[in-house]
Amino acid sequence: MSTILKTKDLTKKYDKHIVVDNLNIEIEEGEIFGLLGPNGAGKSTTMNMICGIVRPTLGEVEFMGKDFAKNRKKLIGQLGYIPQELAIHGNLKAWENVELFTSLYGIKGAELKERIDESLEYVGLLEKRNEFAKTFSGGMKRRLNIACAIGHHPKLMIFDEPTVGIDPQSRNFILDKIKESNKNGATVIYTSHYMEEVEAICTRIAIMDNGRVIATGTSEELKKMIVDDTSSITLEEVFLTMTGKKLRDV
Repeated sequence: MSTILKTKDLTKKYDKHIVVDNLNIEIEEGEIFGLLGPNGAGKSTTMNMICGIVRPTLGEVEFMGKDFAKNRKKLIGQLGYIPQELAIHGNLKAWENVELFTSLYGIKGAELKERIDESLEYVGLLEKRNEFAKTFSGGMKRRLNIACAIGHHPKLMIFDEPTVGIDPQSRNFILDKIKESNKNGATVIYTSHYMEEVEAICTRIAIMDNGRVIATGTSEELKKMIVDDTSSITLEEVFLTMTGKKLRDV
């Protein structure tokens, strides 16, 4: 298994405030890598730096063995980002939203049409292709958000809080699709406030607080850092012990 993404001393400062502090993580190809942390931990800023949306103050991102900042034009097509805030246009139809984002990667003509239908079918919205996004429920909007980010077939998919504010059925649908994408070859980075989601789908987890990763491992490995008998402790209790915070109360 090879490393698909590595951060080297990744740091972001706004004036004197350090949001991300010398972050060093390595993600292997084929993983579902969970990033767990409270509001203000630096998760979204980290994702934005990985995607090139935010420029690091210090450090670098290595993607597929290359410096991402120096090779952004060549590498951006291998990355799909599903942001925390919905990145869809309400006054466009479902298929028009997917067309807009997929075409940005130079996909045209018959292939573009095929990718649009493929993406909408994948998220269960093909029958809604001609309906305006503003008429969709919260869960449907989240699914459309995913469709817009996968039409170019990225090797690395980044999900930043994709299940916030949606019903349990839509949440389960999205989690199942993430696992399916992973089985089909995509590497996934997944950030969430929901402990049970991270534990259910992630092969490895990093706990982040105050801009730093304070522990990394599988769910069982993280539990073993606290107690010998892992059956006696939950991942949520591990998080509380390491950070002094309850994940959903912050």
